[in-house]
Amino acid sequence: MTSQRLVMQAKGLVKRYGQVTALEGADFELRAGEILAVIGDNGAGKSSLIKCLSGATIPDEGEIVLDGKPIHFKSPMDARRVGIETVYQDLAVAPAMTIAENLFLGRELRRAGFLGSVLRMLDKKKMLQTSIERMNDLKVGIRSMTQAVETLSGGQRQCVAVARAAAFAEHVVILDEPTAALGVKEGNMVLELIRRVRDKGLPVILISHNMPHVFEIADRIHVARLGRRAAVLNPKTISMSDTVAVMTGAMPPEKIPAECLA
Repeated sequence: MTSQRLVMQAKGLVKRYGQVTALEGADFELRAGEILAVIGDNGAGKSSLIKCLSGATIPDEGEIVLDGKPIHFKSPMDARRVGIETVYQDLAVAPAMTIAENLFLGRELRRAGFLGSVLRMLDKKKMLQTSIERMNDLKVGIRSMTQAVETLSGGQRQCVAVARAAAFAEHVVILDEPTAALGVKEGNMVLELIRRVRDKGLPVILISHNMPHVFEIADRIHVARLGRRAAVLNPKTISMSDTVAVMTGAMPPEKIPAECLA
């Protein structure tokens, strides 16, 4: 059973780009230990919402709350500092570098003492060992941590990106269309990894257009429409067609049966 404790909230977020209002009083709630899918038509505001939550965009109005405390991100680095990790659709892995090097990209470990502080030498042995432990922990079956990422399949690359986020996230993992360019087998491999991340205690925000994947993996579904939250649905009690109807506006929120709301 999903915990009721709120890990992250957004209240009344507004984001304007000139004459265009991308978010118009959007609300958002993420509970501990859940996979929350975020869906919406193009222009519904889901990308702007996620950018605000991940520090990539600063909202014009509204408030973001993490563990009950208001937070103000000025950049994605601010979000990372408080344990929010985001995996974007384009992956942002370095193909020519090894898996271990990719896991520590931007947070490389230096060697102790003079070698690290003055000569700035990296502790490659420790990074490799930690990478092996993290990947084993998440049961990612990759032959060698020293192989280049460019030798991996699309699904394996996505698993490296998700594992990197899970390894360093302390509060939230945000995944933007993680299965978009993958085949059935590789998509299922990534979904299984997302479940393991959730089962380790990290709540996951999953942005996806793939409705079968959403219904397979999500604990709750946040529907974005016209810059607001239209509804939060229970995938166990609502059909896929009704969910699409809510998303497109064919079913207004007041017509959603109470048992379908989450």
